[in-house]
Amino acid sequence: MLGYIKWTLVIVFWIFVAAFLHYTLPRWDIVRIADTYERRETFGENSIFWTHARTGGGASGDISRDVFFIQGIRENGRPMVYRNEDTGFGWPPFFKINSADLQTRAADFVSAKEDPNWVAIRRYGWRLNAPTAYPNALRIRDVDSPDERIIPWVSIGILIGLACLYWAIYARWRRFWNNRIDPLLDGDDI
Repeated sequence: MLGYIKWTLVIVFWIFVAAFLHYTLPRWDIVRIADTYERRETFGENSIFWTHARTGGGASGDISRDVFFIQGIRENGRPMVYRNEDTGFGWPPFFKINSADLQTRAADFVSAKEDPNWVAIRRYGWRLNAPTAYPNALRIRDVDSPDERIIPWVSIGILIGLACLYWAIYARWRRFWNNRIDPLLDGDDI
């Protein structure tokens, strides 16, 4: 029975780690920008999905502020809405301080369905309908077609680094356990 509890806790831990990395690591979407706008947002239960209130000049304790949005349409016709907020020195550590410039670039890329202008938007986060959450746009660049493949080198590098760190800690822990703890439990050094 303890084995089931142990493995359940291990699996739940790794699911949380995977969800955290999936939310935080940057990735690229290829979309056609349909519109850009600014809206006053009031934060409530979903405030964990938004940038901290002090980032971007809001007063401490504000429960609402203006947020930029970018409306995109994927090649398959499905909509994707992005928020465009500065992250400052908050989490995730992208140090994005150019939301106004990015909004201007996004407005310049707006195109009609009949004559699409495809762009790649680098972003992090999830699009959730309930609670309302939008991925944060980090960068926009022009692409030739919606079929362009973009390799997420930054995310790959971070994942490789994390795997190396995990392996280094695990190997040292196992060596410590085998050399120091197991002999005590076996009674060899008593």
